[in-house]
Amino acid sequence: MTARDDRPTRVRSFLTGVSYLGRGLTVWRTSPGLMLLGVVPALIVAVVFIAGIVALGLNLEKLAVAATPFAAEWNGVYREGIRLLVALALLAVAVLFVVFTFTTVTLIVGQPLYERIWRHVESRYGAVPEAGPSGFWRPLGRGIADALRMLAPAILAGVVVLLCGLIPLVGAVLGAVLGALLGGWYLVVELTGQAFDARGHTLAQRRRVLRDNRPLVLGFGVATYLLFLLPLVAIVVMPAAVAGATLLSRRVLGEPDGRIAP
Repeated sequence: MTARDDRPTRVRSFLTGVSYLGRGLTVWRTSPGLMLLGVVPALIVAVVFIAGIVALGLNLEKLAVAATPFAAEWNGVYREGIRLLVALALLAVAVLFVVFTFTTVTLIVGQPLYERIWRHVESRYGAVPEAGPSGFWRPLGRGIADALRMLAPAILAGVVVLLCGLIPLVGAVLGAVLGALLGGWYLVVELTGQAFDARGHTLAQRRRVLRDNRPLVLGFGVATYLLFLLPLVAIVVMPAAVAGATLLSRRVLGEPDGRIAP
């Protein structure tokens, strides 16, 4: 009975999480110049990733042949069939890699610019916290180290999603739902890094706080993940996601974020 009673609360929390992305997008209206700066790293990373996917697509046939030497003597239909499956699997893995690592790489490339967005949002609701590492290089190094530590599980999650997608009948739906949940979770862990680091929290502490607010966090993360699936949209949403994640961080840490409590 308790689980049923909690369901509406979880749904409300999830939808509230979605609203934080909307609030992040409003920063485009209030500080367009700052947000345009935040587009630059996302654009650079998107161009590199898209170029990589195009290059992979142009060489898929060669890669599939190289990966299936055992099929060289097979009947033509079976040989081409297995090579087509391998080519599609390689492309799927590449796309999942891009989806799950776009935020990590973009945050590393644009760290100084996204820090400015974070500071701007924090300053609207109080003093900007400075409990984390001081200077430029130490925070940058810590951010890169945390991001690299999250790359491996993010890629592993992408592989799990791909394997789930191969399950007959329900695979496509299961893979899509699992991808949104796992992808959304990793996005929030990455995007909230600046706010938590500035308050002296470790990556493990960040994850623990986020887990304690899972419906709220997933609402923000899933909405962001779905928009990030669209390359051009992801470029515009990236700085807004940083702004929204800053507000979300203040919420889960019990600090004022300008939202009127229900």
